[in-house]
Amino acid sequence: MTHPASLSDLQGIILMMSKFIKLQSFTAFLLFFALSVDICPAENSTGWKAGVARVKITPTKPMWMAGYASRNKPSEGVKLDLFAKALALEDASGSRFVMVTTDLIGIPRPLRLNVEAAFIKKFNLAASALLLNASHTHCGPEIRYERVEGETIDSAILSTSRLYTQNLEKQLIDIIEQALNDLEPASLSYTYGRAGFAMNRRTPTAKGVRNHPYPEGPVDHQVPVLKVSTPTKKLKAILFGYACHNTTMGFYQFSGDYAGFAQKFIEEEHPGTTALFMMGCGGDQNPYPRSKEGRAAQHGRALANGVETALQSYDKPVTGKLGVELVNVEIDFATPPTKKEVLALIASSNKYDKIRGTALLKQLETAGKIRTTYPYMVQVAHIGNIKLVALAGEVTIDYSLRLKKEMQGDFIWVAAYSNDVFGYVPSTRVINEGGYEAGGAMRYTRFPGPFKPTIEKKIVSTIMQLDEKLESIK
Repeated sequence: MTHPASLSDLQGIILMMSKFIKLQSFTAFLLFFALSVDICPAENSTGWKAGVARVKITPTKPMWMAGYASRNKPSEGVKLDLFAKALALEDASGSRFVMVTTDLIGIPRPLRLNVEAAFIKKFNLAASALLLNASHTHCGPEIRYERVEGETIDSAILSTSRLYTQNLEKQLIDIIEQALNDLEPASLSYTYGRAGFAMNRRTPTAKGVRNHPYPEGPVDHQVPVLKVSTPTKKLKAILFGYACHNTTMGFYQFSGDYAGFAQKFIEEEHPGTTALFMMGCGGDQNPYPRSKEGRAAQHGRALANGVETALQSYDKPVTGKLGVELVNVEIDFATPPTKKEVLALIASSNKYDKIRGTALLKQLETAGKIRTTYPYMVQVAHIGNIKLVALAGEVTIDYSLRLKKEMQGDFIWVAAYSNDVFGYVPSTRVINEGGYEAGGAMRYTRFPGPFKPTIEKKIVSTIMQLDEKLESIK
């Protein structure tokens, strides 16, 4: 590491200066001065520190795969390895924030709570200082046990899933620790690019909303980028995002889909750099075209190109300090089904209706009623002059577009699929239009029914309150 010139160094330089002046060689003096004096400060003037770590989380044995109800057998190999990666940040005052990205379908709430408990105990940090995000790849392992209840699955496969998830929790804690131990002076900057393969998938028809490419629907093509560099200007980490389902492929091989390929391509372009993908509000967005071999890599290349373009544009320094808030806000379900309606679900020929109806009946019998609210996790982080909103569930695009318009700040970054991925989080527009994201997907959950249209107002109001709180303590 180089250091600024000391007083004795300057005295020696002055003596040499006099010799050069006597020789009337000003050019030689300038050359000597440049070689002798390090005009670059040794310490990180921004006060930021950053650390990174990663671990491969590709299952080593066949497992049931997540994401498509039509699957009827375990995995059959690996197309692209899956990873979990951690980026730890520390500001000048010593406040810390750790973001963990994963090539998984989601973060089940029990996983979040288990990792959070270990995080608090081991690192003496608040729960709010931890963000877990999933890329929502549909070619990863199924780690949501309730999703495979009622399926005809070999007990050994189920046992493998449980062991995998238990080990995953340990792996996440390990990389968090490694990232914290890796903290070193860094400069942070933000910028953004664009990628165009996402498209709204909610096409209105005379028979209702159809899952089909809808070019007139709302979309967010921004690719936000957080650039982390060492004091010597070497790229240490690139955190980037995009709002689009990771559903290019639906085969039986493990893969991070387009997000996995994008990370791979970026790291190949920048050896020694860790690329982390943070999923945005892609609940009603699909990658198009899709379902054909090679498409995931093509979309990954397009996203990586968006990041590369962002890196070549004008980035802005991250200034200020860290502040993070995490709360649960109760969001309301619509009127729950009656016992008669629950029994009708159980009598249905659809196995998912049966499973859901059975779960609701058990809830009715044990608690005396069916739940009417859900504790929804909202996290807001001020990373200096970046405002990062991390929302639970499969959030539809309206939230991202709205928050970028209504929140005040230098750079607004909205992520979804964070901390607790339990199902879809529709906007008021989506609920009014109806369709899969509005309530149809509840068939695959253990929830009583769709959410009330008040859901968007409650979530956005909570975000604004947390943002205002963080602003007040700056």
